[in-house]
Amino acid sequence: MKKLFAAAIFLIAATLMLVHFRDVKDVKKEINREPAKTETSREINGTIKRGETFFEVFKQYGLDLAELFEIREAAADVHRLRKVRPGKQYKISVDTDNRVNSLSYWIDDEGVLEVTRKDTGFAAEKVPIEYETRVEHIGGTIKDNLISSVGEGRENLMLALRLSDIFAWDIDFSTDLRTDDAFKVVVEGLYLAGELKKFGNILSAEFNNNDKVFLAYRFENNGKAGYYDADGKSLKKAFLKAPLNFRRISSYYSGRRLHPILKVYRPHHGLDYSAPVWTPVSAIGDGEVVFTGYKGGYGKLIVIRHRNGYETYYGHLAKIAKNIRTGRNVDQGQVIGNVGNSGLSTGPHLHFEVRVNNKPVNPLAVKWPKGDPIPKSLMVSFRKLKSRMDNQLASINPVAFALAERMMDNGRRDEL
Repeated sequence: MKKLFAAAIFLIAATLMLVHFRDVKDVKKEINREPAKTETSREINGTIKRGETFFEVFKQYGLDLAELFEIREAAADVHRLRKVRPGKQYKISVDTDNRVNSLSYWIDDEGVLEVTRKDTGFAAEKVPIEYETRVEHIGGTIKDNLISSVGEGRENLMLALRLSDIFAWDIDFSTDLRTDDAFKVVVEGLYLAGELKKFGNILSAEFNNNDKVFLAYRFENNGKAGYYDADGKSLKKAFLKAPLNFRRISSYYSGRRLHPILKVYRPHHGLDYSAPVWTPVSAIGDGEVVFTGYKGGYGKLIVIRHRNGYETYYGHLAKIAKNIRTGRNVDQGQVIGNVGNSGLSTGPHLHFEVRVNNKPVNPLAVKWPKGDPIPKSLMVSFRKLKSRMDNQLASINPVAFALAERMMDNGRRDEL
């Protein structure tokens, strides 16, 4: 009897222990189990259409317009959301109640507007875009002009303009170019998600113009980057070679020219640059504005006084820039007005004069002074950089690039 009682007690204890063990195991499973996934937010991705604003975007997706006004106010000091452009991407994150958690808008190639909900409201900042930088080698030959020879597209256009700016003191890209002139460029390529988005700094360049070779190397001097020739001399002179990019000279400097309107022979103490109306006109050098306004046959005229007795005249303008006034200082390359047809003029062009100590001189014959060279203390560093760049420039074959471009063009035409 005692044995039977002991066996019953043992079975009851074992059963209790098993139940307790299973309870503990189930609790552990419950603790380790991942919480059920619930949708807490969703993303709205889109591209701004022509004529569209964020007001239309919010209405389309049923978002609270009051929140849009709060977001606009938060972003006002960073980027005004009323100024959105077609083709720009946006992303809006909303919660289950359709409240906006964040809004991103691609402002430009440099940064994205990020507006985020905080405890105290919305906060905005411009977040820089992080590009992958690669070194690109580009070359080609001139067949018509520099822009068409570099290639199609906005980024190639900007590259051509930057290249022309570097050599602007030595080459007039409207009058000096010859067919089969060649160029080589070592330039930063800025990539995003493996795709080339734009070009960065030109690191070095070579331009063979009418059998004369021009070289340019980007080098930092006292924290400021500039372009220098093979001897370390600055390519930047005190004056630009011309006040317009990509124009042609329709009338040269002359001591005796038949005036196209007055039909009498008289001196033409300047150059006439033919260009479309509203083409920007730039000051060729730093200086002080000493005259703006209408003056006889010049029409709308700007006169700038520079150092060492130089003065430059810009005539027949359509418009003088708002910030250009007598007594104001201007910087080299600053836009001062626009090409027009005012005064005694037969068509849109810029009349450009240079005077030294109030005596007219031929702008094409002036030997402009150069900028400061690289200090001797930095020449060792410059020569090392020049050597690396020379090796890269030597690897570029402009003729091969031009041939490949023509083959691509032919292929595109065949597809059509």
